[in-house]
Amino acid sequence: MTTSRSFVLICTVGIFCFISYNMVRMPVLSLFAESLGASPERIGLIVSASTLTGVLLKLPSGALSDIYGRRFLLRIGVVAFGLPPFLYLLISDANTLTALRFVHGMATAIFAPSALATVAELYRERRGAALGTYTASTQSGALLGPLLGGYLAHTAGFSTAFVTAGLFGCIGMALFYSLHLDVATPPRSGKGLSSVLSEMWKGFAAVAQNKKVLITSVTDAAKMIANGALMAFLPLYGVAAGLNPGEVGLLFTVQALTSFFSKPIMGRVSDRVGRQPLILFGLGVCAATFVCIPHVSQFAVLLMLSAGFGFGEAVVSSSSSALVADSSEFKRLGAGLGMQGTIMDIGHASGPLLAGVLIANLNYVQAFAIIAGIQLAAGAVFWLAMKGR
Repeated sequence: MTTSRSFVLICTVGIFCFISYNMVRMPVLSLFAESLGASPERIGLIVSASTLTGVLLKLPSGALSDIYGRRFLLRIGVVAFGLPPFLYLLISDANTLTALRFVHGMATAIFAPSALATVAELYRERRGAALGTYTASTQSGALLGPLLGGYLAHTAGFSTAFVTAGLFGCIGMALFYSLHLDVATPPRSGKGLSSVLSEMWKGFAAVAQNKKVLITSVTDAAKMIANGALMAFLPLYGVAAGLNPGEVGLLFTVQALTSFFSKPIMGRVSDRVGRQPLILFGLGVCAATFVCIPHVSQFAVLLMLSAGFGFGEAVVSSSSSALVADSSEFKRLGAGLGMQGTIMDIGHASGPLLAGVLIANLNYVQAFAIIAGIQLAAGAVFWLAMKGR
């Protein structure tokens, strides 16, 4: 396959896989957990469980893709997207649901670092635009998934939503296995376990010493704290404010739609004007819209705030991944993007947990204000750390 065809394949597979993943994730997961009797704190844990898998696996899977090649890890990742949604049909208690979320999290933990590294390798000169387009493709899953999932859960029940999610995942899996992704497999001097572990350790060490990668990743994680909090508690807040599950799903769809159209454009802008100013601007937009959400209950206003948060998220994401790729050694791209994914997932997993504790002990207004403050503080630290670099 040519570079462009390989890129189209990665984007197309990403669309189907992330539709499947997000049909389960938003807003169905929180509502399903609540129907099983889960408390707010437990709902936060359930929503963050899949992200905790990413914390554990994204860096190792990215490093392994540097050793074994991207295609090998992507093959495993698409299977993890396609099969787990059917297992939700068997769930009847919160403990089993939590365990399944850990398993389902293997999908993005294994697939995402290899896919991002593949795109960064295919387009070395236009990384911002290429990564923005790829992440927009996966964002379309966050666009359609919540809308379909919320609608099906509202009209036909949770079981129908889970089966449909599984079918979308299987389509992505079938596409990847039926078409050949033309990416190079790196040579390895040894095939034993000790050789693999040695190469992985070298990748970990190189990335851990790269301050620009670490600073950028931590800043991105602050945005993901807010993203995770919205994922877990915007459905509950929306229903309490008088919205139905379909309307809550539309809030996430509008957020994803704004991000979908913004990411390729902002990626091109970052290629021209630089990554750092856009990261700071995007964090400010995310914080400003996030803090306003619990002050309103009108559906139209919530739609506008969701769209604003989606735009801010797109500005940050399209620049941060490109900055990490720019700052990583070429042979450590997988490890660098895996490190970013790991740190981002720490933030993403912390969001529902932190929001659950804050909401249980304070209220929505105070909880959202604290999390917005974390984003602004992270932006200030990023500016100070990167000034002069």
